[in-house]
Amino acid sequence: MFKTFYVSIGFLYSSKVNLQLRNMRKLQILASVILALGCTSFLTSGKKHGGKPSAVKPLEVANTSLSMEEMFALKHPKRELRSAWITTFTNLDWPSKRGLTSAQQKEEFMQIINDFEANSINAVIGQVRASSDAFYKSEFSPWSEWLTGTQGKAPDNDFDPLAFMVEECHKRNMEFHAWFNPFRAVSHIRFSSVADDHITKRKPEWFFQYGNSVYYNPGIPEVRKYICDIVKEVVQNYDIDGVHFDDYFYPYSIEGESIPDEKEFQKYARGCDDIHNWRRDNINLLIQEVNQTIKKEKAYVKFGVSPLAIWRNKKQDPMGSYTNSGQTSFDNLYCDTKLWIEQNWVDYMAPQLYWSTSNQFANFNHLINWWTAHEIERHLYVGHAIYKLDTRNRRSFGTDELIKQVGISRSNDKVQGSIYFRAKAFVSNHQNFQQTISESIYKYPSLIPAMTWLDSVAPSEPLRFKARLKDEQITLKWRAPKYESSQDSAAYYVVYRFNEGESINLNLSNKIISIQKETSFIDSSASVEKCYQYAVTAVDRLHNESEKFAYSELK
Repeated sequence: MFKTFYVSIGFLYSSKVNLQLRNMRKLQILASVILALGCTSFLTSGKKHGGKPSAVKPLEVANTSLSMEEMFALKHPKRELRSAWITTFTNLDWPSKRGLTSAQQKEEFMQIINDFEANSINAVIGQVRASSDAFYKSEFSPWSEWLTGTQGKAPDNDFDPLAFMVEECHKRNMEFHAWFNPFRAVSHIRFSSVADDHITKRKPEWFFQYGNSVYYNPGIPEVRKYICDIVKEVVQNYDIDGVHFDDYFYPYSIEGESIPDEKEFQKYARGCDDIHNWRRDNINLLIQEVNQTIKKEKAYVKFGVSPLAIWRNKKQDPMGSYTNSGQTSFDNLYCDTKLWIEQNWVDYMAPQLYWSTSNQFANFNHLINWWTAHEIERHLYVGHAIYKLDTRNRRSFGTDELIKQVGISRSNDKVQGSIYFRAKAFVSNHQNFQQTISESIYKYPSLIPAMTWLDSVAPSEPLRFKARLKDEQITLKWRAPKYESSQDSAAYYVVYRFNEGESINLNLSNKIISIQKETSFIDSSASVEKCYQYAVTAVDRLHNESEKFAYSELK
């Protein structure tokens, strides 16, 4: 016997603990989550201006009255970005080497994202432009040398790597963010393959050499427009979910060398009387212009940056972090990342927090405290250095360190997820990394957090939901909800299962049995001897979940 309710019978529980609860019990939540994840210490903040941070000491646990369900939802969040970078530069991740056939490249890529899927990764950041080249069909840029071995040589069988990556990620209900290196034009003046029609040969006045590399000069207005056109081409032609920049803007400093842009500074100063402020303003302008370009083409496409995590050291600036870094984002790369996130010029920031919680010079705890000390209206994700799980790395750490870092991130409601650097380290499975996360922090699936400033309208609930038991098999079927505009349509569905008599709490990730695009599901993990309640919600492209849910009871 089964009962089916076609009209939804309840409202969706909030995907986060409600704001009042967070405000009243912030310390209790923090203590509970850290202890639940096995973290026994927490870093206090230290002096407000200058001086050394206070030492790491045991956290005094507040008496908490959170329910078991609330505790579970905090330990295993239903909403969380779980992502990883796939690096194409010099074949670091994919393809494994130059000159592979398109069939071999496809097979390698699917092996990578199949590992991602098996470990609940819900977004991929794939490098599509590493050195003023392209992993896609472009009118501006030649094919990458890391595809075929020769820059400008097309892949076989009319293969379009970006189209393939997007398609395969979307099949697995993963977002795909196209990762651009905006300014590197030639990675090495002696060893790089450079096509005859490369932009450095057509517009040499746009570039400067620094060390053994060649870079775009962002002080030239035409260069910034060209970078925007590069991004625009991809946003227009491919079904990507996001545009992603890494930490490379102006080059990392080389001792004894200076950037040769004095002439451009004199010509395009825009009232700046200091060349360093002018360089920062060039990058500020680019970030704003790129975001505007993206949103003009497709308002739902996200724009994010993964910067060097150290904005400035406190010894340089009282607003800086308790770090002792030789190079900083602000002073060396000319990226005022603090300003970008304060001004909402990006949809997300993913600082590369690649140091451990015991590092004396750049401590994970200090840095996450610094990033979350500011008022943030956009998403903040943490970049984790899983390549350091390789014990051959002299700065290696264990999986316990990674679990601790994720626990600390989750304890702060300003952090919405994690990104892992990089794919090869993920697939190599150092120290049984995959098993560790699949049995602990990623034991249950997670939805990507919604960006409500881009879209806050959720789709309606699914229609005509039925659960049937036939031939010892439970099958669920429903229909897509109606919608007034395509933006409000259902992109995918979340299927929940509860035992008979159990309260329906859609905030519990362990009740999710499927996140899928299809409108039918076979519950192969269910026991035909038991009675169940099922709920299905509809979710749009930007991950707004229907407030109501369709319900069916199987008895």
